[in-house]
Amino acid sequence: MNEYDSNRISDLVKKINYKKTKILSDADCYILNTCHIREKSTEKVYHDVGRVKKEFRNKKKPTVIIIGCVAQAEGEILLQKEKYIDAVIGPQSYHQINSIIKKIEKDKEKIISSDFDVIEKFDNLNTKKNYNNNISSFLTIQEGCDKFCKFCVVPYTRGPEFSRSIAELVRESKELVKNGAKEIILLGQNVNAFNYEGHKLSNLINELSKIDDLKRIRYTTSHPKDFSEDLIEAHKNFDKLMPLIHLPVQSGSNKILKKMNRQHTIEEYLNIIDKLKKVNPSIQFSSDFIIGFPGESDRDFKDSLELVEKVKFINSYSFIFSPRPGTPAFQLEKIDEKISKERLIIFQNFCEEIKLKYRKELLKKTSNVLFENRVGKKNEFFGRDMFSNSVITKSEKDLTGEIIEIKILSGNQNTLFGKICNESLKKEYAA
Repeated sequence: MNEYDSNRISDLVKKINYKKTKILSDADCYILNTCHIREKSTEKVYHDVGRVKKEFRNKKKPTVIIIGCVAQAEGEILLQKEKYIDAVIGPQSYHQINSIIKKIEKDKEKIISSDFDVIEKFDNLNTKKNYNNNISSFLTIQEGCDKFCKFCVVPYTRGPEFSRSIAELVRESKELVKNGAKEIILLGQNVNAFNYEGHKLSNLINELSKIDDLKRIRYTTSHPKDFSEDLIEAHKNFDKLMPLIHLPVQSGSNKILKKMNRQHTIEEYLNIIDKLKKVNPSIQFSSDFIIGFPGESDRDFKDSLELVEKVKFINSYSFIFSPRPGTPAFQLEKIDEKISKERLIIFQNFCEEIKLKYRKELLKKTSNVLFENRVGKKNEFFGRDMFSNSVITKSEKDLTGEIIEIKILSGNQNTLFGKICNESLKKEYAA
């Protein structure tokens, strides 16, 4: 599950007079939104439910609902192992949450809802107002995946690829912009597979670009197999489309990619990157890597390091292979865990070196930053530049929702720090 799903669940339960609370002990209903991709995701569910049980040991029990991909994958097992749970709801069924809560309150019965009817879900959500008022807002445009990578649970928990209508996405985007959004991030399990009645992601970006007060568009989670020529051209044609692409590769070895059923080669992957660089030389990349996939040799691991060196990803997310029950890779013989851990440390340290070198190159340069909110100190504001780097600057005037040119003065692994560099703005926003 993702932030968009969490926000929409919050929108739905408002209809039955529920609202968020930051104080656990005040809750009448505890909803846990889950993702099965995370390491030890099922164990974390039981841990979180245990925390709720402890908090309400001497109080009236809240309604406890598990939603998302872990709910879909585990189903009745969750209810059997943890009697404190009242309902288990799959990611395509959460639009039913209000009726489920009412039924639990009335009949005191356990409920499982794990239908794969994504059409019904979005037909329902399309009639509900999106109340999200974040400067940078998520929008789910596509769900499911047809790629069947051997390590991945998504086809089994989210179902086949499904794309929402462009008309509905434009309507919801306008709603988000009216609420204050300046940037929209397009979400899905494989966003660049978006295809609604022959209209692709590039067509959707074209329509969203026409929304006047929308300043930035991003998309995330792309599969190289679906990176079409029209999408490459979009990075030349649309100024609102930000020049950061998250393009998961998973391994730098063709042998391992084949074992994973990734359906692309390293040569094809690099060809996409070369084409994107040609249409927009400023484009940067981030990626995902699985370290220690069954059969990975020292040579295969070295291939991954060499790919990082060649592309110079400004962010790389890497994990040790974790077998998921029900996936083809679950049956494969794992390599020695000690070797995987050693490789992961080497890999992450190497990626950090490249990231820090990139960040040093940003010092004394200027960057357009969209500010999202105030942080800690009264006169400090947080925002992100075009490449999604976190930036903090000082200002006496509220910068929230503004795009300001910032000169980067310093930084660390996670955050850049800078000052307003336009002389007229310095006077206006002087800290």
